[in-house]
Amino acid sequence: MGISASAVLVELNVSNWGASKLDRNVTDTVNANHNATRDASKVYKNLVAGSSLCSDIAKYAARIRLYHNEMTLPWANKGARLLPVKLMLEYKQHITNMRIAYETMCNNFYAQYPSIVANARNNLQAMFKAEDYPTLDEVKEKFGFNLVFSPLPESGDFRLDVANDDLKDLQDSYEADFNNRLAEAVRTPWEKLHKELLALSTKLHDEEGADTKKRYHDSLLENPQEMCRLLTALNVTNDPKLEEARRDLERALLGVEMEDIKESEVIRSDVKARVDAILEKFDW
Repeated sequence: MGISASAVLVELNVSNWGASKLDRNVTDTVNANHNATRDASKVYKNLVAGSSLCSDIAKYAARIRLYHNEMTLPWANKGARLLPVKLMLEYKQHITNMRIAYETMCNNFYAQYPSIVANARNNLQAMFKAEDYPTLDEVKEKFGFNLVFSPLPESGDFRLDVANDDLKDLQDSYEADFNNRLAEAVRTPWEKLHKELLALSTKLHDEEGADTKKRYHDSLLENPQEMCRLLTALNVTNDPKLEEARRDLERALLGVEMEDIKESEVIRSDVKARVDAILEKFDW
C-alpha cells in the first residue's frame, strides 16, 4: 500500500492580532534619557492595555498549532503537513472543537473591542493615539482559522503535456523532492521517540548522595505512554524497527505506577535499565 493511502496532507493557518505598536516618541525619550543611540532600544506599547482577551487568543492559537504539530508529520517547509489516516477522525474532532473555542474567544473580543479601546485610553494616557487603532472590521481580518485537507500524490505522479526530455527532468526533480520529504516524515517519529526515551532515562537517574529528593510528575509516564499510542499511527511507512522500538517502550512501562516511581529507587532503576536498553538497541 502506497504512502498516499495511509496519509493525507493537512494545512492549518491560525492568525491573530499582535495588538502592539512601536512608540517612536517614547523610544527616543528612553534612549535619550540613557545617553544611548537612537537604535539602542525600541519601546512597543500594548494597544489593548488593561485587557487580556487578545493575549488569551494568542496563547490558545499557540495551543492549536502545537496540537496540529504533535498529530502530524513534516512535509512542506512551511505549510502542509502529513496526517496519518489512522489519526484523521481523532484529529478532525479535536481540531473542530478547538476551532469553535477559538472563534468564540474572537467573537467575545470583537464584542468588547470598543470598551477595550476606551479603557486603553486611560491605561496608556499620553501614549494613547486614536489613529493607532484599526476599525472593528479591520480587526476581524487580523484573526483567522483556515484548515485544508488534500490528497497526497504518489511519488512520480507528474502529468504535464511537455516534451519527453523536459518531463523526465521534472519527474526526476519531483521524485527527489518527494523522497526527501518522505525521509523527513519518516525520521520525525524516531526523533520524537528518542527524545522521550532520553527524558525518561535522565529523570529516572538517581544521583548518589543527593541531598534533595527529586520531584516526579504524572507527565513522566503519561507523555511516553501517549507517544506509544500516537506512534502506531505516525508510523506511516509501517517501519518494523520503529514498531519494535515502540513496543519495547510500551512493555518497559507496563504495570509501572507513578507512586512506585516516586517511592521506590529499585523500580526507578529497573525502568531506567529497560529504557537504556532500548536506547542502546537501535541506531538513532
